[in-house]
Amino acid sequence: MRRGLQIVLVSVIVFAFYYFGFGVVGKTAGTIVSIFATLTVISLCFIIFMENRNPSTTLSWILLLALVPVVGLIFYFLFGQNYFNRRKYDKKALRDMEVYERLEKEELRFHQDLSQFTPRQQQMLKLSQKLARTPISFSTETTILTNGEQTFSNLIHELENAKHHIHMEYYIFRDDDIGTRIQQILINKAKSGIKVRFMYDAVGSIQISKSFLKEMVDAGVKLVAFGSVKTNFFSSRVNFRNHRKIVVIDGDVGFIGGLNVGDEYLSRSKTYGYWRDTHMLVRGEAVRTLQMIFLQDWLHMTGEKLLEQEYFSPTLTSGGDGAVQMIASGPDNERRVLRNIFFSMITSAKKSVWLATPYFIPNDDILTALRVAALSGMDVRILFPAKPDKKLPFFASHSYFPSLLDAGVKIYEYEKGFIHSKLLIVDGEVATIGTANMDMRSLNLNFEVNALLVGTSSVERMVADFERDLLTTNLMNLDQLKNKKIWERFLESAARLMAPLL
Repeated sequence: MRRGLQIVLVSVIVFAFYYFGFGVVGKTAGTIVSIFATLTVISLCFIIFMENRNPSTTLSWILLLALVPVVGLIFYFLFGQNYFNRRKYDKKALRDMEVYERLEKEELRFHQDLSQFTPRQQQMLKLSQKLARTPISFSTETTILTNGEQTFSNLIHELENAKHHIHMEYYIFRDDDIGTRIQQILINKAKSGIKVRFMYDAVGSIQISKSFLKEMVDAGVKLVAFGSVKTNFFSSRVNFRNHRKIVVIDGDVGFIGGLNVGDEYLSRSKTYGYWRDTHMLVRGEAVRTLQMIFLQDWLHMTGEKLLEQEYFSPTLTSGGDGAVQMIASGPDNERRVLRNIFFSMITSAKKSVWLATPYFIPNDDILTALRVAALSGMDVRILFPAKPDKKLPFFASHSYFPSLLDAGVKIYEYEKGFIHSKLLIVDGEVATIGTANMDMRSLNLNFEVNALLVGTSSVERMVADFERDLLTTNLMNLDQLKNKKIWERFLESAARLMAPLL
């Protein structure tokens, strides 16, 4: 019997006896089981308390276990085991650190001249360098790709021009029209002798057909599912997903951003309608870091070491403006890299903080930082969907808005369609773009990858796109939220209780 199913069955049996044991097996046995069940809940609550988690997270778990023991126990084994879940990725964290140290000794230096930047920008770069332990590049060209049309046209062009290898990693990859078109390119390239490696998340791409994947494997594409749960869906590993979207071609060209592969990202879905998203094309030195992140993920899943020089371009772009750093974050890193970088960006702002995210479920530090920035007179704006793609996170997000509006934060509801961009722009000079949402899952549980941009022309493009997006929004007001129906406010408050799990 699989471990996850055992957990569910034991939980149900134990608490069935807890509530009905006296009538089923008699007073003595019922008392023993009830005592055992009570001690189990108390023990778990003590473990959670001693882990020194965020107070609100700790209280949420304790209340869940105390008030709804059956559900609480199942959820705890699936989502709540901080210590045991971190241990699963200790080996990956150690391997990644070894690679970072190797890069430090090679030509991608960690201590570079930052004199061209302002003191605040230098401080930001030094912090991100220490947290992420990845190189900062001054020889990288970046191009912002607005929406699916620009993203997929550029991606297909670069894939068709691949000469040596293609490395692709996606959270969602669908076997629809655009997915099939990209699949056929990968198949043709693999048949021509080009090395093609394809990684997809087992949960995010759970609907992808076996025949679709078999075609790729038969053509010579090396393929792996990240975090497979097919044999044990009740395993806690289902909670830790690879949310990254990475493409590296010949070690020269890379792609990173918010778009997965599917027709909905080309605004072809009747459910979502117009899909607003942001991706980025990368050329030059920073592609090496993207390559390293992919190869470390590949090593984690396959055991195959591929850090040979042939996968790292010997020619680097001499151009580029500003600084570019690729930042990987995930449950294998106890520093919670992106969470701390987001916080530092907000608290370092002097004029403005602009945020676009499809889900807004921040921790207390980021929520406070946004409120304080607005109260200090800064221009704090949040761009958020007017309609949800997932209702529970949508309701939970709305529970945070009253306190932000009260502090002076401007919240814009995007009405043209669904906005999926994941951007944070500070003072129009420093920005981050990538796969991480401003929610608990991206900040604590998922494997994510973002690019930090300081003083690049791409930041200017992101500012222009943000301003253009505001033209099709509705500015939310506090009275609007206060006048909501009681059942709507109840749903938002109830959803917020689930925030540590979202």
